[in-house]
Amino acid sequence: MKIKFSSIGRIFLTLVVVAIAAVVVWRLVRYYMYAPWTRDGHVRADVVEVAPDVTGLIDRVNVTDNQVVQKGQVLFVIDQARFKLALAQAQTIVAQRRATLDQLRREAARNRALGNLVSQEASEETQSKVAQATAMLAEADVAVGVADLNLQRTVILSPTDGYLNDEAPRSGEFVSAGKPIIAIVDAKSFHVDGYFEETKLPDIAIGERVDVHLMGEPTMLHGHITSIAAAIADRDRTEGSNLLPNVNPAFSWVRLAQRIPVRIALDDVPANVRLIAGRTATVSIVGANVGMFQRPAISTPASGPYAATPTGVAAEQAAVVPGQVVLPPGSVQSDMSVPPVQGRPGTASANALNASSGAR
Repeated sequence: MKIKFSSIGRIFLTLVVVAIAAVVVWRLVRYYMYAPWTRDGHVRADVVEVAPDVTGLIDRVNVTDNQVVQKGQVLFVIDQARFKLALAQAQTIVAQRRATLDQLRREAARNRALGNLVSQEASEETQSKVAQATAMLAEADVAVGVADLNLQRTVILSPTDGYLNDEAPRSGEFVSAGKPIIAIVDAKSFHVDGYFEETKLPDIAIGERVDVHLMGEPTMLHGHITSIAAAIADRDRTEGSNLLPNVNPAFSWVRLAQRIPVRIALDDVPANVRLIAGRTATVSIVGANVGMFQRPAISTPASGPYAATPTGVAAEQAAVVPGQVVLPPGSVQSDMSVPPVQGRPGTASANALNASSGAR
């Protein structure tokens, strides 16, 4: 009898161990095969390239490498001597043309005072000279404005709050108009781009909350999805010389899932976390049911940081009828009462399955 109970106990213990192992294996499979998460994430930020509007030698540099700058802060100054001379020259031309115009106006006034003593032809000629001198004076005023603007543009200001690149310009360097000389990382544009496999897209929607773990950082960051890329490059297709599509005929038997960029806005970044564009991040969707089962649709607020427009997957969520139950493929509706939940159908076949299940 003791032997029988001992055998039953060993069998029961074996079954318990096997059950625990099965649960662990299933959870690992769900996490690594189905869960909407990726290690292929990177911190991104907008980079503003600063280029001078005038050409010349750098006279003074007011910033250093990797410095934090504020909008409107002076970055560097181009030598102003030539531009001051150009402004003085334009102002001299204005004075000269104003004097000429004043003389012509006095002459026109004398002709009007003499009346019929001056011929009509001479009077019209004087009026024409006054008009021409007026136009030339306006042209000289524009030249003064341009010269003054060029002088102002010798002082290069920061266009935004941010961080300088690791190589600031040096005094004495020659810079050309329109050629970028400084790059500034916009401090307000930091976000994370997660590159999810296309097979995970059904579990990703705009507005969903996300956990972000930066490599080397102990602090977990939180954010929400703001957009999903609408297109990626097709590597198997190019344009031929005759404008016809040039499709690669080679097809490997190993078919890899495409990576789709998903933009994530960060919420309340702690002060001790250093955001650097290019850092590696692990991105995980919060509260997503994975595997064959679809999770209930999230509630997307109409306003606030998690507001989203009804496009893509969010549009599918908005079209779901309250009380509809989404079943996994191949499952059968049981007689047990199921509380109504809001599901998100993934395909048309799932909708048909819901309808047939409700009929039963």
